Amino acid sequence: MSTQEQYLEDLLLEEEVKNQNEIVLYNDEVNTFDHVINTLMRTCDHTPEQAEQCSLIVHYKGKCTVKTGDYDDLKPRCTLMLEAGLSAEIV
Repeated sequence: MSTQEQYLEDLLLEEEVKNQNEIVLYNDEVNTFDHVINTLMRTCDHTPEQAEQCSLIVHYKGKCTVKTGDYDDLKPRCTLMLEAGLSAEIV
């Protein structure tokens, strides 16, 4: 592969990644770890380990990106999270 071909491939990949949106989950003082973990498994298709790690990051850092993808895929997931009482937004 030539240098120019590699550069073009890298640009296309970068462009694809930039078109991705994220669901960011924020810490609150209301929800339990179990509720957050169960909600992440249900709404974001997380494994129990992923959901637990995200809940710990949110607890200690204040926020965490929990899902990345197209807006049309993330919108219903974020809505379910909000309906479950979590604080989240799509960025």
